[in-house]
Amino acid sequence: MGYAVVLGEALVDLLDTEYDGEPVYRQAVGGGPLNVAVGVARLGGGAEFVGSLGDDALATRLRNFLAGAGVGLAGAVTVPAPTALAVATYTGPEPDFRFYGEPRSYALLTADDLDADLIAGADVLYCGSIVLLHPATLAAARRAWSLATGLRVFDPNVRPRLLDGPQALDGLRAVVAEFAAGAHLVKLSSADAKLLYPREPVEGVAAYLRELGAATVVVTLGADGAVVAPAGGDPVRVPAPKVSAVDATGAGDSVMAALIADLLADGEPVQPAGWHERVAYALRVAGLVCESPGGATAMPSRAEVLRRFAG
Repeated sequence: MGYAVVLGEALVDLLDTEYDGEPVYRQAVGGGPLNVAVGVARLGGGAEFVGSLGDDALATRLRNFLAGAGVGLAGAVTVPAPTALAVATYTGPEPDFRFYGEPRSYALLTADDLDADLIAGADVLYCGSIVLLHPATLAAARRAWSLATGLRVFDPNVRPRLLDGPQALDGLRAVVAEFAAGAHLVKLSSADAKLLYPREPVEGVAAYLRELGAATVVVTLGADGAVVAPAGGDPVRVPAPKVSAVDATGAGDSVMAALIADLLADGEPVQPAGWHERVAYALRVAGLVCESPGGATAMPSRAEVLRRFAG
Protein backbone atom coordinates (compact mmCIF):
# COMPACT_ATOMS: atom_id res chain seq x y z
CA MET A 1 0.00 0.00 0.00
CA GLY A 2 1.18 3.51 -0.83
CA TYR A 3 0.53 6.71 1.04
CA ALA A 4 -1.65 9.80 1.01
CA VAL A 5 -0.41 13.36 1.33
CA VAL A 6 -2.82 15.53 3.32
CA LEU A 7 -2.18 19.24 2.76
CA GLY A 8 -3.91 21.65 5.13
CA GLU A 9 -4.15 22.95 8.66
CA ALA A 10 -3.28 21.66 12.11
CA LEU A 11 -4.26 23.70 15.15
CA VAL A 12 -5.56 23.35 18.68
CA ASP A 13 -9.29 23.16 19.42
CA LEU A 14 -10.65 24.55 22.67
CA LEU A 15 -13.90 22.66 23.25
CA ASP A 16 -16.60 24.19 25.43
CA THR A 17 -17.44 21.93 28.37
CA GLU A 18 -17.93 21.93 32.16
CA TYR A 19 -15.76 20.91 35.06
CA ASP A 20 -16.99 20.91 38.65
CA GLY A 21 -20.03 22.90 37.59
CA GLU A 22 -17.96 25.63 35.93
CA PRO A 23 -17.58 26.36 32.19
CA VAL A 24 -14.12 25.40 30.92
CA TYR A 25 -12.42 24.67 27.62
CA ARG A 26 -10.95 21.24 26.94
CA GLN A 27 -7.85 21.29 24.79
CA ALA A 28 -7.71 18.96 21.77
CA VAL A 29 -5.64 18.67 18.62
CA GLY A 30 -7.66 19.80 15.64
CA GLY A 31 -7.94 20.99 12.08
CA GLY A 32 -9.93 19.14 9.43
CA PRO A 33 -6.88 17.98 7.44
CA LEU A 34 -5.11 16.85 10.64
CA ASN A 35 -8.21 14.79 11.45
CA VAL A 36 -8.13 13.30 7.95
CA ALA A 37 -4.46 12.35 8.18
CA VAL A 38 -4.95 10.73 11.59
CA GLY A 39 -8.07 8.94 10.38
CA VAL A 40 -6.24 7.49 7.37
CA ALA A 41 -3.41 6.23 9.57
CA ARG A 42 -5.79 4.72 12.14
CA LEU A 43 -7.57 2.85 9.34
CA GLY A 44 -4.30 1.31 8.20
CA GLY A 45 -3.25 3.68 5.42
CA GLY A 46 0.00 5.59 5.01
CA ALA A 47 -0.42 9.31 5.66
CA GLU A 48 1.93 12.29 5.36
CA PHE A 49 0.86 15.66 6.77
CA VAL A 50 1.97 18.70 4.77
CA GLY A 51 1.40 22.07 6.41
CA SER A 52 2.83 24.79 8.64
CA LEU A 53 3.13 24.36 12.40
CA GLY A 54 4.00 27.02 14.98
CA ASP A 55 7.11 27.24 17.10
CA ASP A 56 5.58 26.87 20.57
CA ALA A 57 4.77 24.09 23.03
CA LEU A 58 1.34 23.55 21.46
CA ALA A 59 2.97 22.90 18.09
CA THR A 60 5.25 20.34 19.73
CA ARG A 61 2.11 18.68 21.08
CA LEU A 62 0.63 18.60 17.56
CA ARG A 63 3.80 17.07 16.13
CA ASN A 64 3.93 14.45 18.87
CA PHE A 65 0.28 13.56 18.39
CA LEU A 66 0.65 13.16 14.63
CA ALA A 67 3.83 11.09 14.98
CA GLY A 68 2.19 8.94 17.66
CA ALA A 69 -0.73 8.28 15.33
CA GLY A 70 1.64 7.09 12.63
CA VAL A 71 1.39 10.19 10.43
CA GLY A 72 4.57 11.26 8.64
CA LEU A 73 5.86 14.82 9.09
CA ALA A 74 8.50 15.06 6.38
CA GLY A 75 6.44 17.72 4.59
CA ALA A 76 5.59 19.79 7.67
CA VAL A 77 7.40 23.10 8.21
CA THR A 78 7.94 25.12 11.40
CA VAL A 79 7.02 28.81 11.24
CA PRO A 80 7.68 31.68 13.72
CA ALA A 81 4.14 31.99 15.05
CA PRO A 82 2.10 30.80 18.03
CA THR A 83 -0.24 27.91 17.32
CA ALA A 84 -3.66 29.08 16.15
CA LEU A 85 -6.69 28.22 18.28
CA ALA A 86 -10.20 27.21 17.24
CA VAL A 87 -12.71 27.82 20.03
CA ALA A 88 -15.74 25.53 19.71
CA THR A 89 -19.08 26.13 21.40
CA TYR A 90 -22.15 23.91 21.15
CA THR A 91 -25.92 24.29 20.92
CA GLY A 92 -26.16 20.62 19.91
CA PRO A 93 -23.68 17.99 18.69
CA GLU A 94 -22.44 20.27 15.86
CA PRO A 95 -19.67 22.66 17.02
CA ASP A 96 -19.53 26.37 16.15
CA PHE A 97 -15.90 27.36 15.58
CA ARG A 98 -14.25 30.76 16.03
CA PHE A 99 -10.57 31.13 15.18
CA TYR A 100 -7.85 33.02 17.06
CA GLY A 101 -4.20 33.82 16.40
CA GLU A 102 -2.29 36.20 14.12
CA PRO A 103 -0.51 35.36 11.99
CA ARG A 104 -2.40 32.12 11.43
CA SER A 105 0.21 29.45 12.11
CA TYR A 106 -1.58 26.97 9.86
CA ALA A 107 -1.60 29.27 6.82
CA LEU A 108 2.09 30.03 6.36
CA LEU A 109 3.04 27.13 4.08
CA THR A 110 4.27 28.41 0.70
CA ALA A 111 4.69 26.76 -2.67
CA ASP A 112 8.48 26.82 -2.20
CA ASP A 113 8.12 24.80 1.03
CA LEU A 114 6.74 21.77 -0.79
CA ASP A 115 8.75 18.56 -1.13
CA ALA A 116 7.98 17.86 -4.80
CA ASP A 117 9.08 14.22 -4.59
CA LEU A 118 6.86 13.59 -1.57
CA ILE A 119 3.85 15.03 -3.41
CA ALA A 120 4.54 13.30 -6.72
CA GLY A 121 5.09 9.95 -5.00
CA ALA A 122 1.73 9.96 -3.25
CA ASP A 123 -1.03 7.60 -4.36
CA VAL A 124 -3.60 10.11 -3.07
CA LEU A 125 -3.34 13.88 -2.56
CA TYR A 126 -5.85 15.67 -0.33
CA CYS A 127 -6.23 19.44 -0.52
CA GLY A 128 -8.87 21.66 1.01
CA SER A 129 -10.23 23.37 4.10
CA ILE A 130 -9.53 26.82 5.52
CA VAL A 131 -5.93 27.13 4.29
CA LEU A 132 -7.39 27.83 0.84
CA LEU A 133 -8.58 31.23 2.14
CA HIS A 134 -4.94 32.37 2.43
CA PRO A 135 -3.09 33.26 -0.81
CA ALA A 136 0.31 31.76 0.08
CA THR A 137 -1.09 28.39 1.10
CA LEU A 138 -3.58 28.41 -1.76
CA ALA A 139 -0.58 28.77 -4.07
CA ALA A 140 1.05 25.81 -2.32
CA ALA A 141 -2.10 23.73 -2.77
CA ARG A 142 -2.26 24.66 -6.46
CA ARG A 143 1.36 23.62 -6.95
CA ALA A 144 0.74 20.33 -5.12
CA TRP A 145 -2.34 19.72 -7.29
CA SER A 146 -0.19 20.17 -10.39
CA LEU A 147 2.58 17.90 -9.06
CA ALA A 148 0.24 15.04 -8.13
CA THR A 149 0.51 11.86 -10.16
CA GLY A 150 -2.02 9.83 -8.15
CA LEU A 151 -5.64 10.40 -7.20
CA ARG A 152 -6.65 13.93 -6.18
CA VAL A 153 -9.32 14.44 -3.51
CA PHE A 154 -10.80 17.73 -2.33
CA ASP A 155 -12.90 18.97 0.60
CA PRO A 156 -13.82 22.68 0.89
CA ASN A 157 -14.64 22.29 4.64
CA VAL A 158 -16.21 25.76 4.71
CA ARG A 159 -16.08 27.81 7.91
CA PRO A 160 -18.54 30.71 7.40
CA ARG A 161 -17.05 32.83 10.20
CA LEU A 162 -13.82 33.08 8.22
CA LEU A 163 -15.60 34.50 5.15
CA ASP A 164 -15.66 38.30 5.14
CA GLY A 165 -18.76 39.02 3.08
CA PRO A 166 -20.17 38.02 -0.34
CA GLN A 167 -16.93 38.77 -2.20
CA ALA A 168 -15.02 36.25 -0.07
CA LEU A 169 -17.73 33.66 -0.67
CA ASP A 170 -17.54 34.27 -4.42
CA GLY A 171 -13.78 33.82 -4.26
CA LEU A 172 -14.11 30.56 -2.38
CA ARG A 173 -16.74 29.36 -4.83
CA ALA A 174 -14.25 29.96 -7.66
CA VAL A 175 -11.54 28.03 -5.80
CA VAL A 176 -13.93 25.12 -5.21
CA ALA A 177 -14.75 25.04 -8.93
CA GLU A 178 -11.04 25.11 -9.79
CA PHE A 179 -10.11 22.16 -7.59
CA ALA A 180 -13.29 20.18 -8.33
CA ALA A 181 -12.48 20.34 -12.05
CA GLY A 182 -9.40 18.18 -11.50
CA ALA A 183 -10.58 15.99 -8.62
CA HIS A 184 -11.15 12.26 -8.61
CA LEU A 185 -13.24 12.72 -5.46
CA VAL A 186 -14.92 15.74 -3.85
CA LYS A 187 -16.41 15.44 -0.37
CA LEU A 188 -18.43 18.25 1.17
CA SER A 189 -21.10 18.62 3.83
CA SER A 190 -24.71 19.67 3.25
CA ALA A 191 -23.86 22.88 5.17
CA ASP A 192 -20.99 23.53 2.72
CA ALA A 193 -23.33 22.88 -0.20
CA LYS A 194 -26.03 25.20 1.17
CA LEU A 195 -23.57 28.05 1.70
CA LEU A 196 -21.82 27.66 -1.66
CA TYR A 197 -24.91 26.92 -3.76
CA PRO A 198 -27.93 28.13 -1.73
CA ARG A 199 -30.61 27.48 -4.34
CA GLU A 200 -29.57 23.93 -5.21
CA PRO A 201 -30.67 20.66 -3.56
CA VAL A 202 -27.75 18.45 -2.54
CA GLU A 203 -28.26 16.13 -5.50
CA GLY A 204 -28.07 19.18 -7.77
CA VAL A 205 -24.84 20.32 -6.11
CA ALA A 206 -23.33 16.86 -6.61
CA ALA A 207 -24.39 16.86 -10.25
CA TYR A 208 -22.96 20.37 -10.77
CA LEU A 209 -19.57 19.42 -9.31
CA ARG A 210 -19.57 16.37 -11.57
CA GLU A 211 -20.25 18.65 -14.55
CA LEU A 212 -17.26 20.77 -13.56
CA GLY A 213 -15.05 17.70 -13.85
CA ALA A 214 -15.09 15.87 -10.51
CA ALA A 215 -15.25 12.11 -11.08
CA THR A 216 -17.15 11.27 -7.87
CA VAL A 217 -18.90 13.57 -5.39
CA VAL A 218 -20.03 12.74 -1.84
CA VAL A 219 -22.23 15.13 0.15
CA THR A 220 -22.58 14.21 3.84
CA LEU A 221 -25.97 14.83 5.46
CA GLY A 222 -25.22 14.27 9.15
CA ALA A 223 -27.60 11.77 10.72
CA ASP A 224 -29.34 11.38 7.35
CA GLY A 225 -26.29 9.75 5.76
CA ALA A 226 -24.86 10.97 2.47
CA VAL A 227 -25.53 11.51 -1.20
CA VAL A 228 -22.98 9.90 -3.50
CA ALA A 229 -22.76 10.76 -7.19
CA PRO A 230 -20.27 8.13 -8.36
CA ALA A 231 -18.30 8.07 -11.56
CA GLY A 232 -20.58 6.54 -14.16
CA GLY A 233 -23.71 6.62 -11.95
CA ASP A 234 -26.60 8.78 -10.76
CA PRO A 235 -26.79 10.39 -7.30
CA VAL A 236 -27.89 7.90 -4.62
CA ARG A 237 -28.71 8.45 -0.94
CA VAL A 238 -26.84 6.17 1.47
CA PRO A 239 -28.31 5.96 5.01
CA ALA A 240 -26.23 6.45 8.14
CA PRO A 241 -26.22 3.91 10.97
CA LYS A 242 -28.15 4.76 14.12
CA VAL A 243 -25.77 5.96 16.83
CA SER A 244 -25.88 7.90 20.09
CA ALA A 245 -24.06 11.06 19.03
CA VAL A 246 -22.33 13.14 21.68
CA ASP A 247 -19.92 15.18 19.52
CA ALA A 248 -19.90 15.52 15.73
CA THR A 249 -16.43 17.11 15.65
CA GLY A 250 -14.41 15.38 12.93
CA ALA A 251 -17.30 13.27 11.62
CA GLY A 252 -17.06 14.64 8.09
CA ASP A 253 -13.28 14.36 8.20
CA SER A 254 -13.60 10.71 9.19
CA VAL A 255 -15.76 10.09 6.11
CA MET A 256 -13.00 11.52 3.95
CA ALA A 257 -10.36 9.54 5.86
CA ALA A 258 -12.24 6.28 5.31
CA LEU A 259 -12.67 6.99 1.60
CA ILE A 260 -8.96 7.83 1.23
CA ALA A 261 -7.91 4.71 3.16
CA ASP A 262 -10.00 2.58 0.81
CA LEU A 263 -8.57 4.37 -2.25
CA LEU A 264 -5.10 3.53 -0.97
CA ALA A 265 -6.04 -0.10 -0.39
CA ASP A 266 -8.06 -0.80 -3.54
CA GLY A 267 -8.01 2.20 -5.89
CA GLU A 268 -11.16 3.65 -7.39
CA PRO A 269 -14.23 1.39 -7.56
CA VAL A 270 -14.98 0.18 -11.07
CA GLN A 271 -18.78 0.18 -10.64
CA PRO A 272 -21.05 2.77 -8.95
CA ALA A 273 -22.14 0.11 -6.44
CA GLY A 274 -18.56 0.01 -5.18
CA TRP A 275 -18.82 3.68 -4.22
CA HIS A 276 -22.14 3.03 -2.45
CA GLU A 277 -20.45 0.34 -0.33
CA ARG A 278 -17.47 2.55 0.48
CA VAL A 279 -19.66 5.46 1.51
CA ALA A 280 -21.74 3.14 3.71
CA TYR A 281 -18.54 2.03 5.44
CA ALA A 282 -17.33 5.62 5.79
CA LEU A 283 -20.63 6.53 7.46
CA ARG A 284 -20.09 3.74 9.99
CA VAL A 285 -16.67 5.21 10.75
CA ALA A 286 -18.28 8.64 11.21
CA GLY A 287 -20.99 7.19 13.43
CA LEU A 288 -18.38 5.74 15.75
CA VAL A 289 -16.52 9.07 15.82
CA CYS A 290 -19.74 10.83 16.87
CA GLU A 291 -20.07 8.54 19.89
CA SER A 292 -16.85 9.95 21.44
CA PRO A 293 -15.82 13.53 22.28
CA GLY A 294 -13.13 15.22 20.23
CA GLY A 295 -12.14 14.86 16.58
CA ALA A 296 -8.73 13.33 15.92
CA THR A 297 -8.70 11.46 19.23
CA ALA A 298 -11.96 9.72 18.26
CA MET A 299 -10.71 8.36 14.92
CA PRO A 300 -11.14 4.56 15.06
CA SER A 301 -9.24 1.58 13.72
CA ARG A 302 -10.84 -0.87 11.30
CA ALA A 303 -11.09 -3.42 14.11
CA GLU A 304 -13.01 -0.94 16.26
CA VAL A 305 -15.43 -0.19 13.42
CA LEU A 306 -15.98 -3.91 12.86
CA ARG A 307 -16.66 -4.52 16.56
CA ARG A 308 -19.10 -1.62 16.83
CA PHE A 309 -21.11 -2.58 13.76
CA ALA A 310 -20.60 -6.35 13.82
CA GLY A 311 -24.34 -7.01 13.64
